[in-house]
Amino acid sequence: MHGTMAPTAAEAELPAETPVRHHSYLSVVFLRFIRQPIPMAAAVILLVIALAAIGADVIAPHDPYQTRVARRLAQIGTADRWLGGDELGRDVLSRLIYGGRISLTMAIVPVAIGLFVGGFLGILAGYAGGRVNMAIMRGMDVFYAFPSILLAVAIAGALGPGLENGIIALALVFIPPIARMAESVTTQVREYEFVIAARLSGASTFRILREHILANVAGPILVFASSQVSVSIIAASGLSFLGLGVAPPQADWGLMLSALRQAIYSNPWVAALPGAMIFICSMCFNLVSDGIRRSMEVRR
Repeated sequence: MHGTMAPTAAEAELPAETPVRHHSYLSVVFLRFIRQPIPMAAAVILLVIALAAIGADVIAPHDPYQTRVARRLAQIGTADRWLGGDELGRDVLSRLIYGGRISLTMAIVPVAIGLFVGGFLGILAGYAGGRVNMAIMRGMDVFYAFPSILLAVAIAGALGPGLENGIIALALVFIPPIARMAESVTTQVREYEFVIAARLSGASTFRILREHILANVAGPILVFASSQVSVSIIAASGLSFLGLGVAPPQADWGLMLSALRQAIYSNPWVAALPGAMIFICSMCFNLVSDGIRRSMEVRR
């Protein structure tokens, strides 16, 4: 009868095997993103601006709508107007903080709507092909007959000024490019061998779209949509600058830039602050989008 052999002293001293940790694809993307200093710094700046806008009621030093004629076009560094006063003596710092709410909303929400609607239409067109593809994509091509900014101005002018109408106008502008991007990548993915194998095995269309198509096209579509946010914030500010966005006296960076343009010669630094916020946010969104794109270039 053979008993179990006791481990030798040398074997007893051997360390136990360390279990191998397998990171998910999303965790790898996240780790790669936070290791990029420039995109990470841009993300932190955007987070600070967003948190300041959300907590504007607590952070803002003054009521953004309170006028004070004595502080009209006050210089930067004035005692109770740290970043100066606007054409009505309102605190520019408070209006910049509150303005982030509307400006960021008009930048992100239209792209989010375009992502869901355009992404759905593009994936449907790319996977179905044939007449469905022809009908959807030719409908999207109609919007390409006009420059995007001009199209947004035309739609906003027809609907009238207002936050909701501005969001609708911008969303209609971003649906076609996202749909075209989604259709392009879906057309490529549907020819992959694993998709053809799933189709031949009798898998339902919904299952193929959910488990095979969407899993492989979501990344490129999200990266492209995130790159459109920087365009959206400029377009939204342009609508407000032209009087087709939010109406006075609401605090919005584009509207502030329009109101302060008359003071560009007498108080240029104060007049440039709303434009600086638009530029900073636009650049940060671009850098974050580029960082996400590089982070997602990993093998699954």
